[in-house]
Amino acid sequence: MAIIKTISDLLWGMPLIVLILLAGIIFTVGSKFFQIAHLKHILKNTIGTLFSKKDNGKGMMKPLEVISIAVGGAVGVGNIGGVATAIAVGGPGAAFWIWVAAFLGMMMKMAEVSLAVYYRSKDEKGGYYGGPTYYMEKGLGRDKGFKFWGVLAVIFGIGIFGNVFSMQNFTVAQSVNATFGIPMLAVGLVYVGLTYLATVREIPWLGKLAAKVVPPMCVFYLVGGIVIIIVNITQLPAALGLIISDAFTGTAATGAFMGAGVALIIRTGLSRAMFSSEAGWGTSPMIHASAKTEHPVKQGLWGAFEVFVGTMCICTVTSLVIVVTGLWDSGLDGAPLTLAAFETVLGPVGTIIITVAIFLFALSTTTGWWAYFEVLLRHLCGTNEKLKRTLINVFKVIYPIPGFLVVLLAAVGNDISGADIWEIANLTTGIPAFVNLIVIVILSGKFFQLLKDYKARYLGIGTVDPNFRLFDEEE
Repeated sequence: MAIIKTISDLLWGMPLIVLILLAGIIFTVGSKFFQIAHLKHILKNTIGTLFSKKDNGKGMMKPLEVISIAVGGAVGVGNIGGVATAIAVGGPGAAFWIWVAAFLGMMMKMAEVSLAVYYRSKDEKGGYYGGPTYYMEKGLGRDKGFKFWGVLAVIFGIGIFGNVFSMQNFTVAQSVNATFGIPMLAVGLVYVGLTYLATVREIPWLGKLAAKVVPPMCVFYLVGGIVIIIVNITQLPAALGLIISDAFTGTAATGAFMGAGVALIIRTGLSRAMFSSEAGWGTSPMIHASAKTEHPVKQGLWGAFEVFVGTMCICTVTSLVIVVTGLWDSGLDGAPLTLAAFETVLGPVGTIIITVAIFLFALSTTTGWWAYFEVLLRHLCGTNEKLKRTLINVFKVIYPIPGFLVVLLAAVGNDISGADIWEIANLTTGIPAFVNLIVIVILSGKFFQLLKDYKARYLGIGTVDPNFRLFDEEE
């Protein structure tokens, strides 16, 4: 853990922090603050169209299915356990930097999703696949003549595959153990079995499953959190003041909290925001590329919406619940901290309900991530269908095991904390994010061309160029 923490500290040092903020500013300013100026348009054309029967264009899945997998992959332990750990380690000020990252992340994610859809490819069976490795190959390699795009793609892929050591199994085992007293190993084994059941039927089926599970989970969690905030409404002004002041001055030691400097607060806030929203990470574009859509930016709006829901809404509720209940300096971290905060108002019943929600959130995240791994394996194999099927089938067997090993180490060794587990997450987030952010900044010109065309076609801003190609491969 000492080695992992050292590498994590180096990775999440000033270069990556500056890169995240710089990329966010480039896309926010370059788009003329699209996430503010056209927030109504974003909401109207995302959540406002969820149950539309209109044919949305070519692709494999409906928007509701895609957004449910993507939100299921993003909304989960990061929003509940990750945010709690950020506050436990960095103090209330970490919540402020989560908000900053979310605001800038709306445009970063909109850009990476749009690029993924634009550069996507159709396989021999007519399925659409895309993502960072695809826009590295076509955008960097072919269009810009960068010969070493493959090196970047490999580094990105290694970082993404590091997420097989997922937080989900650990967080579920930790939560169920804390609430029901069931041994972590037993919970971990059950989770492995459910993961096998969920992934055996692959991407299109995952979309239908996620569409039924994810939306009600989000609504339920938000309602429960808002109830707690309302009960503690008199503490809300002080909580907001603490969040804002600590973000720039650091947090003094108090209770079981050891204190934190500004640099640590910024780091924990930005890293947890990226893990919870996946903005700039390059993950959810891999599933968005399969969506039925008429325009890349139209799908990009869903990317912005994900950040709005997952981070602006759910992470905010988690942060405020922890701070207004006064448990942020209790010495707890991860999911147990969130559970304890919910229990202060909702009692044991609330704890049980939130534990079930965590379980479902985590399972949706695990199944959503399977879609990302499959996309990378498909791109790696190219047109070799036999190799593709072999690798995918082998990976199905391997996929749940590393996450269980994390539970095994925590349960048997009993010397790994939630904060330690999140240091592993910092590695598997930071490595691919560093590569992906550099690439989307280089390809920002193409995104701004697509955005300009979108504004002309759908917002009446500018003139439509009839010769403009909406997709790299004509559809």
